[in-house]
Amino acid sequence: MIKDIYFNMDAVENNTIILRGDDTVAHVYILEEDVFRVFIPEEQHPLLNKTWTITPEAEDVAKEGREKSDLSPFTLPDFHLHESENEIEIFTDKLRVVIELNGLKFHWFAKVNKQWINIANDRQTQNYNFNKSLGTGIYHYLERSPNDYYYGLGEKGGPLNKVGKRYRMKTIDAMGYDAEHTDPLYKHIPYYITYNDDTEIAYGLYYDNYSDAIFDLGNELDNYHGLYRYYHATKGNLDYYFMLGPRIKDVVETFSRLTGKTIMPPKWSLGYSGSTMTYTDAPDAQEQLKKFVESCREYDIPCDSFQLSSGYTSIGDKRYVFNWDYSKIPSPEEMIENFQDNGIKLCANIKPVLLKDHPLYNELAENNYFIMSKDLDEPEISQFWDDIGSYLDFTNDQTFNWWKDKIKTQLLSYGIDSTWNDNNEYEIWDENANAFGFGDHIPVSYIKPIQTMLMMKASYEAQREFYPDVRPYLISRSGAAGMQKYVQTWSGDNFTEWKTIRFNIKMGLSLSMSGVYNFGHDVGGFSGKAPDPELLIRWIQNGIFHPRFTIHSWNEDKTVNVPWMYPEYLDLIRGLMKERVKWIPFLYQAMHKAHEYYKPILTPTFYQFDHDKNTFKENDDFIVGDQLLICNVVEEGARHREVYLPDNKHGWYDINSDTFYPGGTNLTTDAPLDTIPMYAQAGSILPIRDGEISFHDNEEERGVLLFPYKDNGVTEEYIYEDDGHTIHYKDGEYTYIKIKMVCTDETIDINTKVEGEYKLPYDKLTFYLPKLEQRKVKVNGEIITNHQQFVLNI
Repeated sequence: MIKDIYFNMDAVENNTIILRGDDTVAHVYILEEDVFRVFIPEEQHPLLNKTWTITPEAEDVAKEGREKSDLSPFTLPDFHLHESENEIEIFTDKLRVVIELNGLKFHWFAKVNKQWINIANDRQTQNYNFNKSLGTGIYHYLERSPNDYYYGLGEKGGPLNKVGKRYRMKTIDAMGYDAEHTDPLYKHIPYYITYNDDTEIAYGLYYDNYSDAIFDLGNELDNYHGLYRYYHATKGNLDYYFMLGPRIKDVVETFSRLTGKTIMPPKWSLGYSGSTMTYTDAPDAQEQLKKFVESCREYDIPCDSFQLSSGYTSIGDKRYVFNWDYSKIPSPEEMIENFQDNGIKLCANIKPVLLKDHPLYNELAENNYFIMSKDLDEPEISQFWDDIGSYLDFTNDQTFNWWKDKIKTQLLSYGIDSTWNDNNEYEIWDENANAFGFGDHIPVSYIKPIQTMLMMKASYEAQREFYPDVRPYLISRSGAAGMQKYVQTWSGDNFTEWKTIRFNIKMGLSLSMSGVYNFGHDVGGFSGKAPDPELLIRWIQNGIFHPRFTIHSWNEDKTVNVPWMYPEYLDLIRGLMKERVKWIPFLYQAMHKAHEYYKPILTPTFYQFDHDKNTFKENDDFIVGDQLLICNVVEEGARHREVYLPDNKHGWYDINSDTFYPGGTNLTTDAPLDTIPMYAQAGSILPIRDGEISFHDNEEERGVLLFPYKDNGVTEEYIYEDDGHTIHYKDGEYTYIKIKMVCTDETIDINTKVEGEYKLPYDKLTFYLPKLEQRKVKVNGEIITNHQQFVLNI
């Protein structure tokens, strides 16, 4: 029989309660009124006292990490403490925890209408792994309610609600994954939200531990313990943050704030980004890349960037980071200049592994720049693609600086605009392989996701230093919580099949619920057969409304996914590519809200409408910003779509037909191949790119879609504008166009105001109202006669 350890309260200092038991200590930190931290150290190492992910409101973190003992980023609110013989009680005005001292069992409460509601409990039997009674690693067992829903865990496949599932938190190169079933995938975000359908209260748990882990959210059932769930990490310490909602959106935005600001990217990063491995793998890669630019021009496909796949680094049939293959690309400068002359930025693929026969391998090995074997006498050798090599160790200052230097000399000095940090999952299978640890050696299995974070940080610093006036834009496939501080990401090397669209949507929303807002998916599918025309079209329609819009492929028949691959559908696809450009001002505004206010860009329908139980049913819909409902067609052959419009107060407009529907409506809408079912909430004000859109025309014109309330209502919205390229917005060079719409039964009153230091690239706004709107319209006090469409000089 396992005996519980009895704890005593040892000290209270700096918003920290310290509890001691036999050979065990527990710390409870009251960080915010709605955020507590529980820390039970089991292993001692200087790096285990650091965090790279909990960086409240930060845009960057020191490469050595932030000391966890530094509580200065938190408000450290007043709290109350009551102690009795068998338990202690700690509470703020929002969150309360009662701790049983016999066995250290935590019971969590939220204050609702002045009443404390129990929302979470540690399991009453063997909740922690004291004295290693449960085996190796750390465990946290909690009770589970049959009415719990679970969301988050970063990038995971399957349904959005993770209840009843078990997941591995392990970064792996899952090329061609099944978006419904494959696990694990690319990212390490050990965090999830619990929402209880009875209490209607949500809270989040984040485990600040970077070793491989398991989350069991009700897959396991044991008659002796009741219903439970658990977290099990193979190494390190138990260190978790409890974040009270009470709404799901509160948890998400709290976690985003805790893990750092979403980087404000250049506006061009929201345009179409071309990519394929096929071009750079071809022996005439430079010619193939030139033809891509010519085709964009010929077929009038707007394109803002191109992702240069790793084939440009080849020697023979293998890839060597920071090498230029001059047999494929005789003149990199000429190739880059051709892209830039056509307004297309270049993102170069880089990988954190040097193959054994890399020209620079021996030099780096002699200087110990790699992850080392467990006895530290040679670099650790790992499988990488179809050969072997060694991973760079970014916890070594010399490696970190070498990487920055190579980015500058081998890429940026040639004119490359940004870095695509790829294949950075750190698949090192020897648990005892060693990292330098900034002078405190540590098995890399404790910090694999931190190697990835440091890789992207080094790339970020290289770009900041080389282009000091320009916003850095980076892409990374792998990462950890807080990766949004540095990069845009995507869901990796997906497989080309219909269900991938559906489950990539859910995968992306799980990322969004985990504080990573700037993401997308490989449109058309990366691995497998080329998509047929219908699948490609539906995939593009879905991609239009994601921040990252990249058509990328490595088709097994060596074809390339490009907008012009099916000539008979070219007009339709061209229209969709221009539709993406139309929505960039709205997406840029949503990106600004993510950066400035921690608001997600894409959310599931229950995010805003959690009062509507129907929104918690698994569905394929999502909200962009907080105004636009997208209902993609994700089934082959479908030409109609069942749609549920969440129950809101003022109703919805079908953007395609201007038809108005009350909230809570079920309907069947026509969805021919050229149509995306999309709906705007009544009261929405949506900025768009107006005027002609083409490959040749970069002139900015601005339109505003107005969807007035059918009854009384007021909306205040802003259009955020800056130069979209430099960091001058940090110095106040931006402008807000503030728009207020007041609706009554008889009038729609629009008032505008322009504030800011940035000179707008346009001098007028074109407003659009629904075609059936008949009320009088006033703009800045003047009656408008042609009120379905009117122009305002600004």
